[in-house]
Amino acid sequence: MSEEPPATPSWLSPDPTAWASGGGGPTDNASVPVTFPAEESLAPRQLPLLVNPWDIVLCTSGTLIACENALVVLVIWQNPALRAPMFLLIGSLALADLLAGLGLVLHFTCAYLLQSDSAQLLTVGLVVASFSASVFSLLAITIDRYLSLYYALTYNSERTAAFTYTMLVLLWGLSLCLGLLPVTGVNCLAEEATCSVVRPLTKNNIAVLSVSFLLLFGLMLQLYVQICKIVMRHAHQIALQHHFLAASPHYVTTRKGVSTLAIILGTFAACWMPFTVYSLIADYTYPPLYTYATLVPATYNSVINPVIYAFRNQEIQKALWLVCCGCVPASVAQRARTPSDV
Repeated sequence: MSEEPPATPSWLSPDPTAWASGGGGPTDNASVPVTFPAEESLAPRQLPLLVNPWDIVLCTSGTLIACENALVVLVIWQNPALRAPMFLLIGSLALADLLAGLGLVLHFTCAYLLQSDSAQLLTVGLVVASFSASVFSLLAITIDRYLSLYYALTYNSERTAAFTYTMLVLLWGLSLCLGLLPVTGVNCLAEEATCSVVRPLTKNNIAVLSVSFLLLFGLMLQLYVQICKIVMRHAHQIALQHHFLAASPHYVTTRKGVSTLAIILGTFAACWMPFTVYSLIADYTYPPLYTYATLVPATYNSVINPVIYAFRNQEIQKALWLVCCGCVPASVAQRARTPSDV
């Protein structure tokens, strides 16, 4: 009798075709290994589908993420005018998302072509480090926006630039450490029972990542509340000078800015919160469908980030127009910055 095909590394189990087995509850998924007869013993229409469609979705998302954020990185890198702390942080976010997209594509390639545990650990480490850097960069952007409003008179000082570089070094250093954990032995390849919902991360590893995300989200929420208070207070003071609060154009645009902040934070939570909560309560015995259903939306945050933080920025819009067509439309060049651009 022919030997079984070798198991292939995947996000959820040693065999990426395990999703095709169906099955009921978590116990079935853990106790009954999925095996297929050798291909030569099956008729063509009986051969199993060897590519998980969810992995194809993740690979497609990774390709879109990489292409979108590569454009942002290229524009910021080539334009010397985009060197202010705000643009450095946006560039850090785009670079992190670019690496995350490449990590998703490389993991798909390694899982179905190389079939190597070492390659799997490297790609998972890259994905963990990149998404961690993305979330940390979002926090750094939030801190920068808060400081730019709270210390408006001294924001453009050399001390602000030094603080920005310090944040960048810390966030990338911490992200690198988190990404190296699976590579340096903190993984579940040797003991399957310690696996989390994302193989080969251990339960403890993903618990640390999830709790860290919840803490960062709470800090971002608090900072955005303070930003809203500052913006509304400034708008109120300006409106009083016009003697009519409701009719003040600045007050209207400020309300729009506060709504924009709510959309930013809501989008971030909607993308990452389902996977974060699910990772805390579930383990490798749960059906793979649940993991994919929460993991895929988390990757979409990296698709949305360039739209929110880069493409809406007036200076980056001008640079994009120059790169794409060599000119800047008058509507873009003459648009004034408003509080809705925060």
